[in-house]
Amino acid sequence: MSEITRIVLADDHALVRDGIRSLLESESDLEVIGEASNGKEAIELVGKVNPDLLIIDIRMPVMNGIDAVAELTKSKSEVKTIILSMHDSEEYILKSISSGANGYLLKDTDKSEFIKAIHTVREGGKYFSGDISNVLVNNLLGAKKQVVKEEEPRKSADNVFDLTNKELKVLELVLSGLTNQQISEKLQNSKRTIETHRFNLMRKMDVKNLIDLSKKAQKHNLI
Repeated sequence: MSEITRIVLADDHALVRDGIRSLLESESDLEVIGEASNGKEAIELVGKVNPDLLIIDIRMPVMNGIDAVAELTKSKSEVKTIILSMHDSEEYILKSISSGANGYLLKDTDKSEFIKAIHTVREGGKYFSGDISNVLVNNLLGAKKQVVKEEEPRKSADNVFDLTNKELKVLELVLSGLTNQQISEKLQNSKRTIETHRFNLMRKMDVKNLIDLSKKAQKHNLI
């Protein structure tokens, strides 16, 4: 019989934790032994129950997932860590790696990849899903000189909304009439990732519909 991997889940949404727990415990060699709703709770729980693996979200109150993983790494904790997020932002990915995370998965990852990631990390490896691996490769290739990162705001006097280069690209494609699915295929990102970028665009630019989005983009020379 396979060795049981003991897991702590950290996410501020109980329904998300329930879903992940259900997915994981359908596997005979995985056991969820504790749950936390923020990074501080996660650190305390890891200290109490000594799990093999911590699966933690990034955006949480009190302490975010990246800071929690960094604290565990600093304290020489032996727990393996996988960051689970809806964001494929280069900034988040690179900060997660710097914090000492053993893996980074998007929340729309399917079950087979999720389980594969857990086994890889449990055995001492690193695991980053497809889109994220591309970000890492591109970052390494451009590391010789200072590179304008994909998720850094474009340095433009007209970019008053601090849109990232990826958001500007999504803006261009949205206003060209492409659907989220078509944009995801063109940019080789998941549909959920594109939906997140689109939501952030509307929020940052303070608009409610495509007409207002187009007007504001033209007014500020963003397209």
